Amino acid sequence: MCAQSDDIIDRGRKILEEEGNAILRKAAGLDKTFSEVAEKLLACEGRVALTGVGKSGTIGEKIAATLSSTGTPAFYLRTVEALHGDLGMLASGDILLAVSNSGETAEVLAVCDAAKQMGVEIIAFTGSSDSSLARLAVLTLDTGVEREACPLGLAPTASTTVTLALGDALAMALLEERNFTAENYADFHPGGNLGQRLRYQVKDLQREGDDLPVVPEEATLSEAIGEMSRKGNIGVALVVAENGELSGILSDGDLRRILSEK
Repeated sequence: MCAQSDDIIDRGRKILEEEGNAILRKAAGLDKTFSEVAEKLLACEGRVALTGVGKSGTIGEKIAATLSSTGTPAFYLRTVEALHGDLGMLASGDILLAVSNSGETAEVLAVCDAAKQMGVEIIAFTGSSDSSLARLAVLTLDTGVEREACPLGLAPTASTTVTLALGDALAMALLEERNFTAENYADFHPGGNLGQRLRYQVKDLQREGDDLPVVPEEATLSEAIGEMSRKGNIGVALVVAENGELSGILSDGDLRRILSEK
């Protein structure tokens, strides 16, 4: 039987509050390990990779994408592919950020063990500081939570949210340490509305010369409308005096007001 709308809203609010509180508790307990991880990534002369399985893998992919777009080049290494040849994407001097809530995920441990033998340093994102993954790592970021937001206590919810938030916090801390600017961000985002908003300046969009709709002061309204239509329908015509200097602007709004009064 379907619950009442208010009950469903209350349940949703409870989940959001639980996950939000998990992040706040993690923020309050953040220690010097966080800064040590940031310093190690800043000093890394190799590449940064992330790996994980299941929901942790999905979070790892997002962290890799955020790092890459904010000044720390990173890539995601799938565990199965890594164990079948893609470990060649790593080399001595690289850093592997391994995500596993339990710290005992077999595939993650296998990848980390092999990577460590190649001279790759492991940084663990795990909820268990005494886990096998933590023992393989040079540094461990604690992603543990008091409880999952899932009513069954089973589905990764609060733990994945905290891990994602820690990844974001790390990426933003690195962004500031690298003096990464909005201009740098725009270089990595040339497409879409965001890219256009960041990249384009007035000079990139302005019209010049023959592309400008220009009419003399003595032009008729019909001539002005014709000039505006021929020059891209940009909704305005520049009015110039006999000496060529700008004397005014005629807009679509002006035309509508004039015609409505007749």
